Amino acid sequence: MINISENIQLKEILSTDSKVLFKIMEDVYPAAYSHFWKDAGNWYVNTQYSKENIIKELLEENAKYYFVVFKNEIIGNFRILWDKKLSGFSDKKCVKLHRVYLHSKTQGNGIGKELISWLEKEALKKQYELIWLDAMDEQPQAFEFYKKLGFKYHSHCFLDFELLHDKVRKMSQLYKKLI
Repeated sequence: MINISENIQLKEILSTDSKVLFKIMEDVYPAAYSHFWKDAGNWYVNTQYSKENIIKELLEENAKYYFVVFKNEIIGNFRILWDKKLSGFSDKKCVKLHRVYLHSKTQGNGIGKELISWLEKEALKKQYELIWLDAMDEQPQAFEFYKKLGFKYHSHCFLDFELLHDKVRKMSQLYKKLI
């Protein structure tokens, strides 16, 4: 267990935790993104959080996958990809924040800010120069959150998931230089 603050911890996700992770994401993901999908996000949760995909992601080199624990309750997940390059920054040592999903009932408690702060400190300890992430353009509160933390727009892409509504397919890469 990694202590982020008095009330926030990261607990490493193991292959034996796939059912727990799936269950939490059945609550967390649709609350934030069901309106993006023709099937309310069921396909995404069922594929991305299937036991097979979780095991595959846990085996990925330089990946760290955690449960976010708030006041002794698992309230989301946090996945980091160390040494994941961002186009145009091939000369920089980069880390990607691949996933951060938090239960809506915990919003406003500073958990996201604490997690990003912890990641920045860890990245600096390991001499990383840049943190980056993908953010859905149709989630303006996420953009504002990352902007307040010093992240800048880099580029964008369009997701090709068949069940995703066309108007929400745009995803932007945001980055923050640490050094």
